Amino acid sequence: MIELPTIIKNPIAPIDLVKYSGASGDFNEIHTVPAVAQSQGLSGIIVHGMFVMGWAAAAIEEWFPNQQLKSLSVRFQAVTHTETVLKITGTMLTENEGEVWIEDNQGNSKLKGAFVLKDSQK
Repeated sequence: MIELPTIIKNPIAPIDLVKYSGASGDFNEIHTVPAVAQSQGLSGIIVHGMFVMGWAAAAIEEWFPNQQLKSLSVRFQAVTHTETVLKITGTMLTENEGEVWIEDNQGNSKLKGAFVLKDSQK
């Protein structure tokens, strides 16, 4: 098992979620309007799950710039709020298979995933 370098992501700002909403087409207001998020029982706006998953994929690409990602599967562990610093870590289990985790700066798990890289010999 090989540990991969930790990647720290800057806090996610509310404007980032507005931009992501436009890019993804996910305009659910729990991601952009605090009053709507609170009316749904949330403490504030929450980051799109796919935004967080995108950072997992970007980390894998950073760790392996010369290889292609074959598959990525994740489980979201908890919602992520804006202004949260995220820490991305991972390990390689085999030559092409690995795991990725995302935690906040308090150590709360946000995402756990598994990935497979395309075989570099093909």
